[in-house]
Amino acid sequence: MLKALLTDIDGTITDPSRRLNTGAIEVIRSLVDEGVEVVLASGNTSCFMDALCRTIGTNGTFIAENGGVFRIGFSGTLHIKGDQTLCKQALEVVQAYYRDREKEIVLLSPTYRFTDLAFARTVPAGEVEEILKDHMVRVIDTGYAIHLQALGIDKGTALDALAPEMGLLPSDFLAIGDSVNDIQMLRKAGIGVTMANAHPDTKAAAEFIAEKEYGNGFVEAITRYFSYFRAR
Repeated sequence: MLKALLTDIDGTITDPSRRLNTGAIEVIRSLVDEGVEVVLASGNTSCFMDALCRTIGTNGTFIAENGGVFRIGFSGTLHIKGDQTLCKQALEVVQAYYRDREKEIVLLSPTYRFTDLAFARTVPAGEVEEILKDHMVRVIDTGYAIHLQALGIDKGTALDALAPEMGLLPSDFLAIGDSVNDIQMLRKAGIGVTMANAHPDTKAAAEFIAEKEYGNGFVEAITRYFSYFRAR
């Protein structure tokens, strides 16, 4: 029996322009009211996730920076995993490479990041991956930004660490996401779900693929797997 929901944000409960889907938000709030644990997961910063939890109406548990940071509840301790030093060293290599080619790397919220680094998709992610092939970092293209994260850190490892502190198992979770940075959490969860707009690799990792896209696909998935909504 599923006891918790772990959901990505961008492309999962939003539209392509990153606007929140109101139907998805209503469903999340209904799950919270029914006592279902809801965990938001993103590549974004912890301060952004804190604000989003408050806005949506969850209990404040989140995974941020693609698994590098997590917190249980609003009053919980911020758990920081990974080595940002490796990411900083890799970023210097990327910046030097593109500086020579008169291209700027536009960092995204670097002051508020603890484990990963992110920059705008103004350069090809595949090229960045080739530049850093000898460095101990992952290059993650979420479709919204390019992230550098230490090896061995992802949303799946965060779920492994987070679940026991919540008194749960990873298998108690329904995980929903759309991008390649969601694959590990979909595989670790009891059930992994994605939507019609998802990356092909994410679809391959999912147990169920919703017929609808974005937030509407999210609602479709919740209706399928949580009996409270099926009974309506």
